[in-house]
Amino acid sequence: MKFGSGYYSHHPVVDYFNAMDPQSYGEKPPYGADLGVKDIGMSVPMGISAANVAGIYSKIRMGTGNIEIQFPGYRTGNRNAQTPEMLGEDQRQAIRELSLANEVKFTTHASFQLMGMMGRDERGNFSISGATQDLFELKRAIDFQADLGGGSVVIHSGEFERPMTDMYMDDETGRLNLARDSSGRLMFRQAHTQEIGAHFELLDDRTSAKIETVQKDRLVAHPDWKRAKEDYWGQDQKGNKVFIRKGDYTDYENRMIIDPYDPAKGRVPEFDETTKEFKIRLKTYEDFREEAKEYNRYLEQKKGRKLSYYEKMYPEEAYVRATLDAQEGTSRGWSVYYGLGTERNIKTLNKLEEAKKFYEGLDKTTPPEEQWKILKQDDELYRATGGFAAPEMKHPLELIKRAIEDTRRNLDFARTSSSGQLQQALDTYETKSHIITPIKRLESDGVRLYAEAGIHSLQKTRDPNNPVFVAVEHIFPERFGGHPEELKWIIKKSRERMVDMLTKPEIPFGASMAPEEITADRLKKIYRGEHLQPNPYYMGVSREEAEKLAERHIKATIDTGHINLWRKYWQDDPRKTREQNDKTFQRWAVDTIESLAKEKMVGNVHLADNYGYHDDHLAPGQGNSPIKEIMSTLKKYGYEKAVTVEPGADASTDLSDFHGLMKTWRFFGSPVYGMGFRGAGVPQTWSDVQYSFFGQNKPPYYIFGGYAPSNDWTLWSAVPLE
Repeated sequence: MKFGSGYYSHHPVVDYFNAMDPQSYGEKPPYGADLGVKDIGMSVPMGISAANVAGIYSKIRMGTGNIEIQFPGYRTGNRNAQTPEMLGEDQRQAIRELSLANEVKFTTHASFQLMGMMGRDERGNFSISGATQDLFELKRAIDFQADLGGGSVVIHSGEFERPMTDMYMDDETGRLNLARDSSGRLMFRQAHTQEIGAHFELLDDRTSAKIETVQKDRLVAHPDWKRAKEDYWGQDQKGNKVFIRKGDYTDYENRMIIDPYDPAKGRVPEFDETTKEFKIRLKTYEDFREEAKEYNRYLEQKKGRKLSYYEKMYPEEAYVRATLDAQEGTSRGWSVYYGLGTERNIKTLNKLEEAKKFYEGLDKTTPPEEQWKILKQDDELYRATGGFAAPEMKHPLELIKRAIEDTRRNLDFARTSSSGQLQQALDTYETKSHIITPIKRLESDGVRLYAEAGIHSLQKTRDPNNPVFVAVEHIFPERFGGHPEELKWIIKKSRERMVDMLTKPEIPFGASMAPEEITADRLKKIYRGEHLQPNPYYMGVSREEAEKLAERHIKATIDTGHINLWRKYWQDDPRKTREQNDKTFQRWAVDTIESLAKEKMVGNVHLADNYGYHDDHLAPGQGNSPIKEIMSTLKKYGYEKAVTVEPGADASTDLSDFHGLMKTWRFFGSPVYGMGFRGAGVPQTWSDVQYSFFGQNKPPYYIFGGYAPSNDWTLWSAVPLE
C-alpha cells in the first residue's frame, strides 16, 4: 500500500482493486459539484447513436446509468432520423424493462427541428397552424416519455430572430436591454454595424406572416406635429374650455386635440407660413422610440392602468406605422376631395331636374310655331372643333338631358373614387393596427401552446412524485429564448397561462362558437382577448394548487454548450486584459444560469463543450465553457434531476460517442476501479480503460454479445463435464 502517492490496493467497503484515478479516494471535487458516474448520463439520438432498443441497451452495457432518448426526426421519420411514433408498444415495454432491470432513468428530447411555439417555416414566416402542428410533435414526445415513466421532455426555444444589440425584456415595469451591463456597456453584437443598423422582424397578427423588416439605420419621412408652444386656456375640439399645456397637440384653430391618434381627427402636421408647406423631416429609429413611449403614456392615462404586452406600442411598430401614415393620409385626402365633388354634383343634378320639369311644361304650352323662340345655342361642337364649326341651336330639354347624363357620370366617378379612397385609407389603418412585434405573438399564442403542453404532461403523469414535464431549452444566441433571461420569461409566462387555463371557466379562444356567433365586432374582441368562451381545460382547482402544478410541469433545460456560444459575440472591455475579459464572460455565463436556478426553474441539464463558435458538442473539459462552475451553481440551489452528456464530436473524432461520456466522468473526477495491476503497486489508469475495453487499442481479455465476431466463437468448448 502506498499512502503517500494516493494509491490503494484495497478498500474495505468495495471489492475493487486499485483506484484508476489520480485523486486520493474520498477527496471532494474542488468545485463543489458532487457528480459521479451514477449522476451523469448520455443522450442517444435514435437513428444516429442507436438504431433500436438493442442500441440503447448497448449504452447501458457500457456503463451509463441515465439516458436521454432523442428524436432527430420531424413529423415523418426515417431510419436515420427517428420519431417517437416509430417505437411502438413492444419497444416501449422493452425500454421500461431495461429501466427496471438496470435501474436506469430515461428522459426524452423532442424533435431537434422544433424551435419553440411560433410555427416558423423554412421561408421565415410564422403561422398558428404551423405552431399547432409543432405542439403535436411535442405532445407525442410527452406521450412517449409518459410510457417510460416520469421525467423531462426537452424542446428547443428558438422562437424568432431579434437583434442582439436590442434584446429588450419588457417585464411590464420597464424595459431592460440584456445586451448591456449595469454600466451601459454593450456586451454583445453580431456585427460591428449592428448597434446602428439592427434589423427587426414584424408580423401581421391576423395571419402571423412576416410582413416587414425594420432597419434601424433607415430614415423615415414623417410630419412634425403641431403642438402648443406655451401653456394657455383654450378650447378642445368639442368647444369645451380646457387648460392646454406646452407640448399638447393642437389643430389649426389652436384647439386641443382630444384623441391625437384618431385617424380622422387626430394630430395635424405643423404648417410653415414662410414656405407655405407642411413640415416634414427625416426621423430616426430613436425618434420612434420616443413616439412609442409617448403613445404608451397616453394610453395608460386613458385606461387608468398598466398596459398589457399586446396593448403597448414598440419602437419598431411605430416605425413601420409611420411609413404607412403617408399612404393613409393621401387616401383620406382624395376621399375628402372627391366627397366635395359628390356634393356639388348632387346639387347640380337637383337643379337640372327642376329645369327639366320647367321646360317640359313650357314645351307643352308653347305653340309649335313659337317654339323656335326657346331654342338655345349648343357651344359643344364649337369648342370641340376649336371654333371652326358654328354653334348649333338646340331645344333646352335636349341640352338639359345631356347635362343630366354628364352630371350623373361625374357623380358616379366622385362617389366611387371617394368611397374607394376611403376604403383604402381604412384598409391601411387596419393594417397598421395589426402590425406587431413577434414577442406579442409569442405572449398571446406561443406561451398558450407551451401551457397546453404542460397540461398534457399533467394529464399523462401516472406518479405525482415522478411527473412528466416539459423542459424548455435555451438554444442559439441569435434567436429569442437563447438568453437565459428570455428563457425565464418564456417559463414564467407559460406557467401563468397554464394557471389561467386550469382555474378560469372561460378563456379567449375556448370551446368552438356557432357560425352565427362570429361577427366582425366579436372577432375584434376575440383578438383583443375581450371575448371569452367556455374553457375546455378548466379543472376547478385553486390558484395556489394550479401554480404548483404549473411549476411542476413546465421547467427549463440548461445547456452548457449553448451558453458558451455567446462568447463569439462578446465585446471585450478595452480597459481589461484578455484574461480579465475571459473571466468576465465566464462570470456572466454562470450568473445568468444562476438566475434560473434561484427560482427553481431548472429541470434538465445538457453537458456539452465548445470553443464558443459552434455547437459541435465536444466532451466537457475539451473546450472553454465554464461547465464545472455552472454545475457547482446548480448544485448549490439543490438541483438533483437529469444531467446528460450530449456526445457529438467524439462520435467522429474519437473512438465512439461513449468516449465523450467517459471523458466527462474523468472531467468531474469520478473514481473508477479496475482489476489487476500494471506493475508493483501501480494501478491501471483511466486512459487504459477509456481506450482499451471500448476503443480496443490492445487485445481484450474477453469478447461478448455484439462485440463477438460471430455466434460460432465461444470462450469454451461447451462439452459437458462428466
